[in-house]
Amino acid sequence: MSEAALAIDVAGLTKRFGGKVAVDHFGLQVRQGQIYGFLGPNGSGKTTTIRMLCGLLTPDEGTGTCLGFDILRESALIKREVGYMTQRFSLYEDLSIAENLAFVARVYGLAHRRRRVDEALERLGLASRRGQLAGTLSGGWKQRLALAACLLHDPRLLLLDEPTAGVDPGARREFWEHLHQLAHEGMTVLVSTHYMDEAERCHALAYIAYGKLLASGTAKEVVAGAKLFTWALEGEGVAAAVARLRGAPGVDMVVPFGTRLHVSGTDAAALAASVSSAAAGNGLRLSPIEPGLEDVFIHLMRRAPEPVVAAREAQG
Repeated sequence: MSEAALAIDVAGLTKRFGGKVAVDHFGLQVRQGQIYGFLGPNGSGKTTTIRMLCGLLTPDEGTGTCLGFDILRESALIKREVGYMTQRFSLYEDLSIAENLAFVARVYGLAHRRRRVDEALERLGLASRRGQLAGTLSGGWKQRLALAACLLHDPRLLLLDEPTAGVDPGARREFWEHLHQLAHEGMTVLVSTHYMDEAERCHALAYIAYGKLLASGTAKEVVAGAKLFTWALEGEGVAAAVARLRGAPGVDMVVPFGTRLHVSGTDAAALAASVSSAAAGNGLRLSPIEPGLEDVFIHLMRRAPEPVVAAREAQG
């Protein structure tokens, strides 16, 4: 991967808070025009890493570039080229949609502010609501307004920190349609999410736990790299099979999905023997399936070495 094709290229990023490590020698490469998913449990270091990438936090260790600028020496230049959308709605609820955007435009010192605001309203489908107070908007419309504010200064990179948390499925789908259009136009997007369907919409993704990178690549590459085998068990006796399967040879995890179990492990032969025995004893239907991202991420999380002293980070 050539340097010219990279929007983000960092290695060894480390951040400590009071002697506790929140991000531990983290490396990441993201291509220009790519939507890169950033996954991990709460407290895994996602937010801290995002803040280091956009110049809001200075790494204690590590080197690299973001948009061609050095993350240590040129953080002020990075900030001008980045749109950062936080987990929580951070605009003024007692101002209208248009007033909020006009305020953001003034903060950036943008020329032709009225035109830029009008264009942002049109692009995100907010024009008909321009006079509505932000505090009266639903979660989905607040999300649109926050994205419009991020785009006002024409950033080259969007950093989105769990932007769809608490938003209904329809609004989430529309939001992702906007993201893919932006990527098609050449913008790079780094988005943290807990939703597996959103992870699958990304061009590539990384999974982080306890501040360490556990896996990265396309969704297909991450699943293949886990070398995980999964069987599905279905039928009325599923609940009774759970206790029998947990701890059985070759069984690393048993995850219920309604009347279905996903039983996974890395020892194919031992796993097959255990699930066959459980299925026969409970009258269950048994079939091998391709593991999904959720199966893989649960597997990675359970195998991740938890530090003796967990990193002190309230956010993901």
